[in-house]
Amino acid sequence: MNSSLHVLDYIIIIVFLIGTLVFGLVFARGQKTTKNYFLAKGKIPSWAIGISLLATLISSVTFLAYPGTGYSSNWILLVQGLMVPVVLLGVIWFIVPLYRKVINLSTYEYFEQRFGSFARYYSSLAFVLRQFSGMGTVFFLLAVALNSMIHVNTAAIILIVGAIIIIVNLLGGIEAVIWLDVFQGFMLFASGIICISILLFSIDGGPAEVWKVATANGRTGFGPYEWDLTKLTFVVMVINGAFYAVQKYATDQTVVQRYLTAKTDKSAIGASLLGILLTVPVWILFMFIGTALFVFYKQNPIPADIRADAVFPYFIMTKLPTGVIGLILSAMISAAICSLSADLNSLAAVGVEDYYKKLKPGKTDRSYLKASKYIVALSGLISIGIAMLYLNAGEEGILGIVFTLYAIFSGGIVGMFLLGLFSARANNQGITIAIIVCIIFTAYAFLTSTEIGIGTNKSLLLDFGKYNFTHHKLMLGVYSHLIVIVVGYVASLFFPKPVLDTNLLYSGWLAVKRAEKARAGKSAEIS
Repeated sequence: MNSSLHVLDYIIIIVFLIGTLVFGLVFARGQKTTKNYFLAKGKIPSWAIGISLLATLISSVTFLAYPGTGYSSNWILLVQGLMVPVVLLGVIWFIVPLYRKVINLSTYEYFEQRFGSFARYYSSLAFVLRQFSGMGTVFFLLAVALNSMIHVNTAAIILIVGAIIIIVNLLGGIEAVIWLDVFQGFMLFASGIICISILLFSIDGGPAEVWKVATANGRTGFGPYEWDLTKLTFVVMVINGAFYAVQKYATDQTVVQRYLTAKTDKSAIGASLLGILLTVPVWILFMFIGTALFVFYKQNPIPADIRADAVFPYFIMTKLPTGVIGLILSAMISAAICSLSADLNSLAAVGVEDYYKKLKPGKTDRSYLKASKYIVALSGLISIGIAMLYLNAGEEGILGIVFTLYAIFSGGIVGMFLLGLFSARANNQGITIAIIVCIIFTAYAFLTSTEIGIGTNKSLLLDFGKYNFTHHKLMLGVYSHLIVIVVGYVASLFFPKPVLDTNLLYSGWLAVKRAEKARAGKSAEIS
């Protein structure tokens, strides 16, 4: 693999990084209130919000992981993404207006209004833990990938990218983040199309040969299709994907915050649909790049010691022309910066709305804005710190503990949302009991199925023999949501029925829609 870039490639990357900082400077003047800083309400067109949703959900992890998966196996991991439009085309119509009507900024305000303070802090803390662990992972994987490609110090990459996302967020707020996302969205499509085009023209026999060889070697399709919940199967991915769609688009602050930036409900729904319809083709494109890479290196042998997730970087550095390499690396860095910027802004939103305002009520908006920027800087530094820990511990050590705690305490959020939305009978007491049961189950399932330790010295923290959790890890999240739904509803029956704002329920939204339809019918009759 080439160990250095041409001067032109470096110039392209440096210009891109400077341009990213310019986004923060351009929008710095408008960040005078927390509303502008986190929502920029009415300032951004729905098409830009839609592309921003795409960029928020696509990081450099997708840029690297999907080609690696497509190279080493079939398309089964695409099933989760393909379930997103299937599920959301049925529910996005009432999820978006619900949030725009009942919350101010934080997604987890809904959980407090529906089930009380405990539910709000459980769900928001789960979000915070997931964001920090996820951001650290993106930092780390980007740094390792770039280091393997151009031998730049990994710590330096983490610090430079970290500094850029902190500065962009401090200066430009959500407005800068969204417009940077739009730029990155076009970069992502362009880089993917360039790579697949070069690949297909480089393979003897073209697209037809790709399909023939990939099919013959088990690199197409979504199987295995058997009903076996202990393995990664099509059924497991369909079930998990359905819950993933709801979790990401109905309970994740980074996505819900985009709904709130739009001018109207209609605009927000349109942006959501655009984001969904753009994201799936990107996942498919980068997975297919991996499939094409498999066929290409069948015809052109690759060094035996290269891992599957390093094949795409190897192709970029050895087969792409000067200038194009700089563009592709810029797109990869851009994917990381945009994803991390969205995460950082949403973390600050939750930090101020769910915690700081509770601790310091009655402060001026200017004070809250100042606190928001402190939280942005602190959150960025914590994420950088987690990535640095990765450099020393890899996927083990201290981070294994972080991920264990997250897995135990973040289960059941989708179950809580669905129960709150569709059941007027569910109440605070019932959901509290359900969360406690969910935590106990998740702890049991995780600790009896996951070996903890460093190197070869790994063992289960809990070993109940034949009573250990044996289903696939992706089913753990599914079961946690189902437990909250079932236990939460049954436990609620032992306590009084709550008095609720109908705006918090699907039935309330449906009643409003029916009334609007009836009024429209009467108006038509009169005219």
